[in-house]
Amino acid sequence: MLIIDSKDCENIDKALKKYKKKFEKSKTLLQLRERQHFTKSSVKSRTQRLKAIYRQQIASGKIEL
Repeated sequence: MLIIDSKDCENIDKALKKYKKKFEKSKTLLQLRERQHFTKSSVKSRTQRLKAIYRQQIASGKIEL
C-alpha cells in the first residue's frame, strides 16, 4: 500500500502527482503484467542468457545497431 504524506495546505494535484511517481517507482504495474502469464523458470533463464549474450556482443562490437 502506498502512503503519501501531504500537508494540509498542499494542493491535491501535487499530492496526486506524488502518488503517481511513487506508484511508478514501486513497479507494481509491471509485476501485475508479469503475473498475468506463467512462464517456466527454464524459459526465464534462457531469455536472460540470450539477452546477456546480445548485450555482450554489442559491447564487443560484433553487432552494430
